[in-house]
Amino acid sequence: MWLKLFAYLHRFLFDYAVKWLRSHVDERTYLIVVSVTIGAVAGLAAVLLKQFVRLIKYLLDGWFEPAEFNVLYLVYPMAGIALAVLYVKRVHGGKMDKGLSRLLLALSRNSVRLPRSATYSHMVSSALTVSFGGSAGLEAPIVLTGSAIGSNVAKELRAQPRFRNLFIACGAAAGISAVFNSPIAGVIFAFEVLLPELTVASFIPLLMASATATIVSKLLFYETIFAPALREWQMGAIPFYIVLGLLCGCVAAYMTRTTFRLEARFKKIKLNARGRIIFGGLALGILIFLFPPLFGEGYETINDLFRRHYPALLNNSLFYEFKHSPWALVAFATAMIFIKVIATALTIGAGGNGGIFAPSLFTGALTGFVLARSTNLLTGWGLNEVNFIAIGMAGVISGVVHAPLTGIFLIAEITGGYALIVPLMIVSSLAFFVARYIEPYSVYTKPLAEENKVHVASPDDVLLQRIETRALIEVAFASAPYEGTLRDLLHTIKQSKRNIFPVVDQEGKFRGIVLLDDIRDQIFDPTTYDNIRIAKLMQLPADTVVPGEAAPRIMEKFEKHGVWRLPVVEGDRFVGFISKSRLLNAYREVLVGRQEGV
Repeated sequence: MWLKLFAYLHRFLFDYAVKWLRSHVDERTYLIVVSVTIGAVAGLAAVLLKQFVRLIKYLLDGWFEPAEFNVLYLVYPMAGIALAVLYVKRVHGGKMDKGLSRLLLALSRNSVRLPRSATYSHMVSSALTVSFGGSAGLEAPIVLTGSAIGSNVAKELRAQPRFRNLFIACGAAAGISAVFNSPIAGVIFAFEVLLPELTVASFIPLLMASATATIVSKLLFYETIFAPALREWQMGAIPFYIVLGLLCGCVAAYMTRTTFRLEARFKKIKLNARGRIIFGGLALGILIFLFPPLFGEGYETINDLFRRHYPALLNNSLFYEFKHSPWALVAFATAMIFIKVIATALTIGAGGNGGIFAPSLFTGALTGFVLARSTNLLTGWGLNEVNFIAIGMAGVISGVVHAPLTGIFLIAEITGGYALIVPLMIVSSLAFFVARYIEPYSVYTKPLAEENKVHVASPDDVLLQRIETRALIEVAFASAPYEGTLRDLLHTIKQSKRNIFPVVDQEGKFRGIVLLDDIRDQIFDPTTYDNIRIAKLMQLPADTVVPGEAAPRIMEKFEKHGVWRLPVVEGDRFVGFISKSRLLNAYREVLVGRQEGV
């Protein structure tokens, strides 16, 4: 009884506060107040996540000296994944979307409804996974957590639809900002990755949410992730930065394709949840046993590189005796560049929860180290290896996520490396273009693109994605019989005011189209009415559309073939036509709605 009374009182006071806020402050102030609230809660969530991970790592660390082989590496990852799977199964019924792909799809369709459980489920499952050695990152889970916080705040406030995605973006940006203490990178990540169509007016709420989250994080859990001793860049190193950009682009494309392929193959393995945990966890444990830096996020290894403690790469490994061999360290680091993504795919495929953000930073740092160290060993050029390590991180993350500005400002903020802004721009831009040339989709959009569910390449595509194409299909078309003659076609023409006619056979299968402009000469020659078959007059369409196909793909087909109408075919059955003019009108309505929003 008392609980029900408390809940009722809470709801009454909350509703009263919301009504008072809306009636006493203007819209911009309202947005700032809400964004600050979201930022504070998301920042607190990030702090809880980092503290939870730190506590578990503290309990697990310290069992072995660096020179010893830590056989527990074979057990820890499997145990963490098993705990994460058990938690999701027992608490959430085994249902929880991982990664940002589904969030991007829902955002592009303006249909995000994240459950309240998502405000903590990703935190718990990812902390269990990563702290026990799962080779993944915490960034994607905290972005999902922040997004869920924004979504649920919007729901509680009964926010207008035009504000809903903004609040979700505020939560996501706040999550990134709190994890890295990088407010600018958090805002840019929201613009580049989550909602490219956000207007300039959205910038202030995003900044307020990010800044608030950063303040909360620094007040409650101040920790510098990386502290490299960076130096000014030299003009003579520009050619090597160009090489690094090209190399990072290739590495990023490799990571994206390998991640997708390995996860797809893992899904095809006919194993139950227990079998996946054992198979994936054991394989991951073996990789970590052979290459201990693969354990967890890998940020400690990056810091060892920044401090030039290169022999620490071989701590607890079978190759510890080669720690003073420069080329052995280079070979070891090179191997990890290719193996890290495999370890990440095994972590997720076995049932763990984590993201690709931290593995991208880890791989980028190793890429910069290998290039600079190898060059110095071979030529004695004297490249600043720490600079290359930091810039390599920006290059790979730019290529993997297809977000060069995020890569630039993230590394500039978390390393204090604004002095390296020029080489950061060179490497991130080159890596982005090379990665996109090899692999058109980012690691987040590729799974959706393979399912023909989304094709996000620009703000225009994001707006087009919100159009429900089924509603644009015109079905009032008279069909011409495939087996008929020109006389039968003329009878069909008399019944219609169209200038295009689908052709179907007796079994109802779609065969082609007839354009009125193509048969004008035959129409005025009555002697041919019974001699010319419709099969001879028809032509195959330039392309076809399936019901529900994404609007960006349909627009791409219109532009490619230079046509204004395409037939909609389901299987081999004609459904109707979709016109470019109706699609453009629908796009205009979405665009006007966006301009009237934030």
